[in-house]
Amino acid sequence: MSTPTTSRTEAIAAAADAVVQRVGAEVPGVVAGVTDREQNLYLGAAGSRDLGTGEPMTTDTVMAIFSTTKAITGTTALQLVEQGDLDLDAPASDYVPALGDVQVLDGFDDAGQPVLRAPRSAITTKQLLLHTAGFGYDFFNTQYNRLATEHGQPSIVSATRRALQTPLLFDPGTQWEYGSNMDWAGQVVEAITGKRLGEVMQERVFAPLGMTDSAFTLTDATRPRLATMHQRGEDGTLVPTEFQLPEPEIHMGGHGLHSTVGDYLRFLRMWLNDGASDSGEAVLKPETVRMAEANHLGDLKVKMLPGVIPSLSNDAEFFPGMPKSWAYTFMVNDEDAPTGRPAGSLAWAGLANLYYWIDRRNGIAGFWGTQILPFADAASVTGYLEMETAVYDALNG
Repeated sequence: MSTPTTSRTEAIAAAADAVVQRVGAEVPGVVAGVTDREQNLYLGAAGSRDLGTGEPMTTDTVMAIFSTTKAITGTTALQLVEQGDLDLDAPASDYVPALGDVQVLDGFDDAGQPVLRAPRSAITTKQLLLHTAGFGYDFFNTQYNRLATEHGQPSIVSATRRALQTPLLFDPGTQWEYGSNMDWAGQVVEAITGKRLGEVMQERVFAPLGMTDSAFTLTDATRPRLATMHQRGEDGTLVPTEFQLPEPEIHMGGHGLHSTVGDYLRFLRMWLNDGASDSGEAVLKPETVRMAEANHLGDLKVKMLPGVIPSLSNDAEFFPGMPKSWAYTFMVNDEDAPTGRPAGSLAWAGLANLYYWIDRRNGIAGFWGTQILPFADAASVTGYLEMETAVYDALNG
């Protein structure tokens, strides 16, 4: 796709904004953006940062971005692969010895105690990047939820080292299960570089891309712009909460960042541009991007995510019935999506109803940011998909 003409750009912006303004009346607040390979085509906001105060949502609002952190962690791992410092197929315990002690959970005995055994093979960093190592999440897996409720396993959101210390749900490489794999991948990055993950991201991703509002820890500049988390009740009402990500003991590569939609669009644009920043600086090599965007799951497929903890997530699946694979480190839709997104595009989401897609074929990407629990909130996810559809309709109109 060539760069959209001025009229086409205006049409895309108008189409996206119409959805954002309408959905902004149904959710506390939303910030959304669309970019091509050269620039933002749209960046807009609607609604409130906090329903209690009525403070307006703005395009520079800071959000906890949850699992949209994962692709940034994956990018730092790919940089280490490029340098020859990380072998994706080697045992990950070569870098993080604690991974060599992880066992497989084979259920619970009659007394309710976990039944553990040694895995039949070593965990690799490739499996961590693909969510095939065997780690899960308590809000998407009943076995993990039982560890939390009956055995005091801390939530991964606590960002403690203890929260990482969970068993595998199956032998490495045998299934796909969405979970804390990328948190461990972040630990691999830290072990190789000798630096905290946030420092690695700042030096290798945020600085080259000009992402000035992205970090694990809030600053004096970002804290005043932080959006309030809201909880949707069973009756559909939305209320502000006191939830904030804690000061992290561990920089969690799977969920821990704060950022803005404007910052994240810079990251998406780098993936559209074969790894180059807006200034042309190489964050990744073009051949790495082409390798990374491919399906690396083989015959395995991405599964529906069951909402085991209803306050945190509804049942969630993108494009139900359509086969989906996994790249380094994104979901891949194997067939053309009903929104207009072509097969082979990249995408993922964050727990507080943040969503993005990357269409490298057409050179367009978008991000939708809200701060609502539980995940897969009907108003937010429907709004996101409607915005994506509107963008493609305008692009192809």
